[in-house]
Amino acid sequence: MKKNLLISVWMTLVTTVLFGVLYPLAVTGLAQLLFQRQANGQLIERDGKLVGSHIIGQPFSSPWYFHSRPSYAGTGYDALNSGGSNLAPTNHQLLERVQADAAKLAAENPGAPIPVDLVTSSGSGLDPDITPAAAEFQVPRVARERRISEAEVRRLVAAHTRGRDFGVLGEPRVNVLELNLDLDAAHPRR
Repeated sequence: MKKNLLISVWMTLVTTVLFGVLYPLAVTGLAQLLFQRQANGQLIERDGKLVGSHIIGQPFSSPWYFHSRPSYAGTGYDALNSGGSNLAPTNHQLLERVQADAAKLAAENPGAPIPVDLVTSSGSGLDPDITPAAAEFQVPRVARERRISEAEVRRLVAAHTRGRDFGVLGEPRVNVLELNLDLDAAHPRR
């Protein structure tokens, strides 16, 4: 009995050190060595200033920017509190919020079908991308607010549209932060 207890204690200590300390340090070290940009959150800097991350969404509310998907992560796009609303499709709070968002979007672009990702949040609440349809829906507003042609805005959207990974995985998408940064660089708001 005493021998088994001693073996259990030693096994617990050894596996804790191996898998709780050495393994995480090795994986972190390799990630920093081989994939430094990804390991550090794919941060985006402009003019020496941190402006966001390629993989974490952020809110844009000004009419001259493309807007991200709604977020329920904390106070919105809070990586420490990621997650969806967990409200059922029949929940009155969710229905009222979606209807209010849809009414606002319908007023912005009358007659155009509203892409579902502009009124629903992602599972994590941190999605940095929107669908090409959601970007296209916002083109008239952004062009009008920036006083540039819709064709120029569509050209920028097309430049930021990524297809499926390896041609089959995922869906086509547009990174909102990168698109808005390029809009600011190419066509600052007047």
